[in-house]
Amino acid sequence: MLIGLPKEIKNHEYRVGLTPLSVRELVRHGHKVMVEKNAGSGIGSSDADYTTAGASIIDGPKEIFAKADMIVKVKEPQAAERAMLRDGQILYTYLHLAPDPEQTKDLVKSGAICIAYETVTNARGGLPLLAPMSQVAGRMSVQSGAHCLEKAQGGRGMLLGGVPGVAPAKVVILGGGVVGTNAAAIALGMGADVTIIERSTDRMEELTARFGLSLKTLYSTQSVIEDECATADLVIGGVLIPGAAAPKLITKAMLKDWKPGSVFVDVAIDQGGCAETSHATTHAEPTYVVDGVIHYCVANMPGGVARTSTFALNNATLPFAVAIADKGWKKALADDAHLRNGLNVASGKVTYKAVAQDLGYDYVPAEKLTA
Repeated sequence: MLIGLPKEIKNHEYRVGLTPLSVRELVRHGHKVMVEKNAGSGIGSSDADYTTAGASIIDGPKEIFAKADMIVKVKEPQAAERAMLRDGQILYTYLHLAPDPEQTKDLVKSGAICIAYETVTNARGGLPLLAPMSQVAGRMSVQSGAHCLEKAQGGRGMLLGGVPGVAPAKVVILGGGVVGTNAAAIALGMGADVTIIERSTDRMEELTARFGLSLKTLYSTQSVIEDECATADLVIGGVLIPGAAAPKLITKAMLKDWKPGSVFVDVAIDQGGCAETSHATTHAEPTYVVDGVIHYCVANMPGGVARTSTFALNNATLPFAVAIADKGWKKALADDAHLRNGLNVASGKVTYKAVAQDLGYDYVPAEKLTA
């Protein structure tokens, strides 16, 4: 199979879909890889590194999209990239379609086979290709939130961990999944007062077993969310419904009760955000203020630590990329129900139920297309 690796063009996105090590593995399996010039520069991988791994270097994206059987990316294809997709071409990347009707429309129109990292599953019920970036984003959310709390950034002028004789900042985390767990680990390590709001009692027990009594857990109700956020200095949104739009747990009306200069980091922004006031921002302009509350809603947070993120992502995505290339998409998905769950759009059909429901498309089960 001929595999294409374009350079990411989303604002301040420095990650890349394949490392030179991943390219070498695909070449070892008998495949050819085309890499756009300077695609790996953001992670410190040169064109020479890719040619040594067996790839050919291409000056621009047009030839890659025109010739490749499979396109491997990190972020959802931008409008210019979607226009280059063609019928039957495989697209393997993050998509986050539920809050993005324009992208979904373009992918349906293209006829491409679109496999989304974020809905591939595993035997434990997890999302193994989303997990590495959720780990990164969870850790970055505290780092970014702590920076936003500084007075020069418009925040309350608080040190997250406080100092002897001065109380630490209160951090409230919505959701105790991968994002929430990693956010809690960093916030506790920095000495903050940390509370996770979670719906699963089993998960709360696991969190308490992991972090001990230094972490507070509360069962999620609307009243609890309202009360805890109103007294927080930093709120982190880490809720997820796989493939679907994130639930709006924070209303605009709630913000009037929050502390002036408090910070809200919405890690759920890729799926539309978990606040009514959330809209996607970039690393170039990461924040905005609503009712005195600083909103940090960067839609590609892990792109800020591109090298760490790319290698972590490739560890998870490469085995599936190899399977798709070795077997072709139909057999690879027919053989692996977990990979099949990643199919969101194919041959003009929406094949992921939550996306179809959220955006008003007819749902066609992936099994019908892979039989």
